[in-house]
Amino acid sequence: MDRWTLQMGYPVVTISKNDSLDNSVTISQEHFIYDTDAKIQNPELFNKSFKWQIPLTLAVGNSSHISTETIIWVSNKTETHRVGHVDGETWLLGNINQTGYFRVNYDLHNWRLLIQQLMSNPTIISVGNRAGLIDDVFNLARAGYLPQNVPLQMISYLSQETEFLPWHAASRALYQLDKLLDRTEDHSLFSDYVLTQVEPKYLKLGWPATSPDGSFMQVAYQTEELQREVMMLACSFGNKHCHRQAVSLISDWISSNKNRIPPNVRDIVYCTGVSLMDEDVWEFIWMKFHSSTAISEKKVLLEALTCSDNIFLLNRLLNLSLTSDLVPDQDVIDVIIHVGRNPLGRHLAWRYFREKWDILNSR
Repeated sequence: MDRWTLQMGYPVVTISKNDSLDNSVTISQEHFIYDTDAKIQNPELFNKSFKWQIPLTLAVGNSSHISTETIIWVSNKTETHRVGHVDGETWLLGNINQTGYFRVNYDLHNWRLLIQQLMSNPTIISVGNRAGLIDDVFNLARAGYLPQNVPLQMISYLSQETEFLPWHAASRALYQLDKLLDRTEDHSLFSDYVLTQVEPKYLKLGWPATSPDGSFMQVAYQTEELQREVMMLACSFGNKHCHRQAVSLISDWISSNKNRIPPNVRDIVYCTGVSLMDEDVWEFIWMKFHSSTAISEKKVLLEALTCSDNIFLLNRLLNLSLTSDLVPDQDVIDVIIHVGRNPLGRHLAWRYFREKWDILNSR
């Protein structure tokens, strides 16, 4: 265990099929780092000799079948191993069910075969491995090990995905990419592409259902989480139906003064409503934040106020966060963080943070 506990970081294992006919694969390991420039600038920090004792589980599969896993102990930088029958249509899958603490990369041909498998019949690969593949492929692309088109091709299978975990892995990665692209001219291409993948599932799952008596119907936890994840993607990336639904629920709350918004999607509805509707809605949410006594509801309302696309209101909220007794000390930093997550508030939050540093620091 020394290599895992005394060395920093964790490895990426690369599995490549050999062209020879002896069913052999080459397995190599290296220290996984997001910032490849850091390796060049600080060579003494990122020691090339880092090696781990890695229990690599490996399975071989094709369009209709996946083999039982075998375990290979990898302890050298590069090793060659023989695996089951491998041909041009057979794919390899490493780290079965994500039991090892490392990432797995493959040659591009193997990535293409895995993507084809997900498109044609995703259930051959287990839920844990589908989520792991998505998480690995986006992070490998982010670190420069793979071109960005590989993860973006992989998510085109998502309309067939019925489980929460792979959707969760994809949405985490997509929000990160969205942050990098939101101020570029290609941002609309990206958000349109994401919506194309999300919309079929969003239309199928719909919104949380209510009973005739107005109470919310209970569904299985995973189903509820999946519905929430897909709704959040649809609203964040601009699905018109999701926007209309959120606006209509907020309008109903304002006119009837009865909050009929399903509790588990309130954060999505409040945030979407505040970003699309006028200043009166912002004032209404601010008023509800004052009057609410439930801590959890207060937190959701305060976060929603940071979703506005009105710079004047974002500035006002930043100033209120430090000067008003209404915002508890421990929530001040949350306000700055969430204003900073709003593309329109990013530079405001950064400027405010520097200007008020002494006050924030003393608190």
